[in-house]
Amino acid sequence: MNYLSHAYLYLDHPYFVAGLAIPDWLSMADRKVRVRSQAAEPWLASEDPRIRQIACGIMRHHEDDRWFHQSRLFVELNLQFALQLRTELPGDDGFRPSFLGHILIELLLDAELIHEDPARVDQYYNCLGHLSPEFVEKTVNAMVPRQTDRLQPLLPRFIAERFLPDYLDNERLWFRLNQIMNRVGLPRLPESLVPWLGEARRSVASARSSLLSSGLPQSKFNP
Repeated sequence: MNYLSHAYLYLDHPYFVAGLAIPDWLSMADRKVRVRSQAAEPWLASEDPRIRQIACGIMRHHEDDRWFHQSRLFVELNLQFALQLRTELPGDDGFRPSFLGHILIELLLDAELIHEDPARVDQYYNCLGHLSPEFVEKTVNAMVPRQTDRLQPLLPRFIAERFLPDYLDNERLWFRLNQIMNRVGLPRLPESLVPWLGEARRSVASARSSLLSSGLPQSKFNP
């Protein structure tokens, strides 16, 4: 799941929403740092409600990802996209089509949530605006053995860039996908892929309700 798909039901709980985003923020800011559920769990007993919510959000993120990525519809759609991408990207029989299919489902699901309620974008970024980036980084560093100084400066940039609405436009989505390709060291995607992104968008749109609810477990990790 991606940022808004994790968080759209909880936009009045900033530090829980931060916890939901922290594993992905770390993958952007400092890929050598990972925060696991086991590391976050002891902090559920903190006296500070902000720390409890961050820990709870981190654990909920990992729980959500497990059921989402193992759901039948996600697996089938990911395989469908990977096969189509091998046709769209001749000669690319490596990791890129499968990886791209995976992240496309997540980004296009966020796009669907924005399309059905555009106010969610402002609500999401306004929610993050209530955070103390310094406090978020300090809390994460208390949970992990390897410290980071890259999370605090990332948060204001993440809020200022407001890239989530770009997922609504195929050309802007292509641009954002190439940013991801560059970050993970994979070759850039050709502009000829842009028309196919419209087909992928329609596939995710038709599966939106099932992707967000199929097999969704009742969670104890709530704000």
